[in-house]
Amino acid sequence: MTKRRPGNVAAKEIGVTYDEYNDVCRCLPATTYVMQWGGSHVWKVGGKVFAIGGWEKLDTPAFTFKVSELDFEVLRDQPGFRPAPYLASRGLKWIQLYDGRQCPNDELSHYLGKSHHLVTMGLSKKRRRELGLE
Repeated sequence: MTKRRPGNVAAKEIGVTYDEYNDVCRCLPATTYVMQWGGSHVWKVGGKVFAIGGWEKLDTPAFTFKVSELDFEVLRDQPGFRPAPYLASRGLKWIQLYDGRQCPNDELSHYLGKSHHLVTMGLSKKRRRELGLE
């Protein structure tokens, strides 16, 4: 039997789920979770956003995360990925995976870990020490 998700979409059809995404983010050090912006799953480190689960236009989950300039250039044209709506249009290097069937869970985990690291490195040394990230 196929597990059903909101919107009557079968779990096996949607690739990475919000539960899997949240499990990955929860395991990263010093993270906090909040549901905001219309029910999006927002993960932060040191009060700064590093990943957003939501903002999808289809009935499938979408995941938005910060990337390096190189990853932005590579991912922006890959199937299932695009520059993140709103964020990338303001010059920020954020990518949205809007079709989770195009990305295995371990690959998304890799990008979420890199996003966490990029945001962590943007925190002050004092704040990183306070969070146990130094």
